[in-house]
Amino acid sequence: MRVDMHSHTMWSGDCTTTPEELVGALTASAIDVVCLTDHNATAGAERLRDELPCRVIVGEELRVGKGEIIGLFLTERIAPGMPLLDSARAIRDQGGLVYIPHPFDPMRNCLSPAEIDELVAADLVDAMEAFNAKTSLSSLQKQAADFADANGLAKGAGSDAHVPDAFGAAYVEMPDFEGPTEFLAALAEGRVVGHHSDPARPWTPRIIPSLDDPA
Repeated sequence: MRVDMHSHTMWSGDCTTTPEELVGALTASAIDVVCLTDHNATAGAERLRDELPCRVIVGEELRVGKGEIIGLFLTERIAPGMPLLDSARAIRDQGGLVYIPHPFDPMRNCLSPAEIDELVAADLVDAMEAFNAKTSLSSLQKQAADFADANGLAKGAGSDAHVPDAFGAAYVEMPDFEGPTEFLAALAEGRVVGHHSDPARPWTPRIIPSLDDPA
């Protein structure tokens, strides 16, 4: 299974990828499972769950202070603005998985090393993004992978796609699974695949459909 663990749609405030564009992008990239992790929103993932050419995991990239964490396998949106540990516990309370995106990348909204250590010490991290396709420095990818290995965390990968052409730039090849527990076990057996992909977003006149529920 090819699983892209980090991606965005027009339900994210900084992305304009429409459902129609998403269908084309996922078909072209041959992704089997996509984690839709819009910023502080789950409505898009919930709406598109049965409309895409691959399986969908409902997620949310949640702002916590100056950084972000991702919740996967969510059943409802988590409001941003809570303290870090409370946000991670809110993910776990839904039976979800806590995933740390773009760690150690100073150009991104990443958690500080101290915050990551705090989460790990509290046993509130399930997986770390060992490859983010928008992170340009291979040294940062290695730092994330080494940290995951040193702390017994599963290693994930995601395109962090904000444009259609970026989908599938990074993913994990892993066994099939059902639900978060099997997902985490399969992820531990997975292989990270990816390349840097942060294409410029060319300006084009377009009308994005109205969002009935921006959350």
